[in-house]
Amino acid sequence: MSRSPKSRILVSAFVVVGCGRLLAQHEQGGHKPDHAAPAAALPNCPVTGDEPINLAVRHSTPDGPVFFCCKNCVPKYKADTAKYAAKVGEQRKALAGRSMVQVSCAVCRKTVDPKIGMDQGGVTVLFSSAECMSQYQADPAKYASALADAFTYQTKCPISGDTIDPKSFTATASGGKIYFCCQPCEKKLIAEPSKYLANLAAQGYTLDPKELVKAPSGEQPEPDHDDHH
Repeated sequence: MSRSPKSRILVSAFVVVGCGRLLAQHEQGGHKPDHAAPAAALPNCPVTGDEPINLAVRHSTPDGPVFFCCKNCVPKYKADTAKYAAKVGEQRKALAGRSMVQVSCAVCRKTVDPKIGMDQGGVTVLFSSAECMSQYQADPAKYASALADAFTYQTKCPISGDTIDPKSFTATASGGKIYFCCQPCEKKLIAEPSKYLANLAAQGYTLDPKELVKAPSGEQPEPDHDDHH
């Protein structure tokens, strides 16, 4: 018996989530360094086939994000997604085991509260409020696409090297986000980007200093659906 579209999306979402090693939830929002083994080399871009992906360049799909080597590859992929489907599947397998942190709620897209979560399929899914968790429990498939897009592979603060806190971030000009262990670290990055951007590149996120902008105080921009995360 074939699955409904919603069921297929839900399964795909958990495949994406399951591919990454989620940091222990009690470490999120704390200042404990992540002592995981070094991440494996990044897979190549599904469009060019010979350039490593930049995790800062992404496009959201119902089955989870797709990453590219540069922003010019995004429209090429969108023009013929079927052409690159096999390569995208290979990309997700290649990213298996890479550490991830959930940063946004699948229901409201706001920052998650590490104290509010539920176990589903061996994965702890976090939410911004108990109300959001109740809505998710009522219809998980409805939020599967948002769940697949709720994580970042940037697990360490580029300043301190400690585990990121989803509430501490700065926005990029293209609508993406850079996370920190605490908000004071944001000022250090803005003041001396050349000193710290290499620490992001080491995690697979290559950014131009010109992309850095300050996010409105106390607000998290809505998740971008075409570029960065």
